[in-house]
Amino acid sequence: MKKLKHKKKKRTANYNRLGLLAITAVVLLFLGGLYLGSMRLEQRLQMYEAKKEKLTQEIAEEKERTAEIDSLKTYMKTDAYAEEVAREKLGLVKPDEIVFEEEKTMND
Repeated sequence: MKKLKHKKKKRTANYNRLGLLAITAVVLLFLGGLYLGSMRLEQRLQMYEAKKEKLTQEIAEEKERTAEIDSLKTYMKTDAYAEEVAREKLGLVKPDEIVFEEEKTMND
């Protein structure tokens, strides 16, 4: 009877060890999965941070461009702009101005 109890205890101890090993393996698999998942999330986070920086920079550039356009719109409403266009594009001069032109040579 003692041998039977001893065998049962030994068999039970083996089952306990196998169960403990199985549980340990499952826990390690879960931890590995969690680690891989966290690495993927970290990569995504870095990608989104880079994208955010790029978009923030683009927004700043567009705001700067908008300010330039607004400034140009304001300037285009002034008499100075109208005078500039009249002089450059239309060749107009004021009545009291003298225009000097370069002589055209045959080489030009």
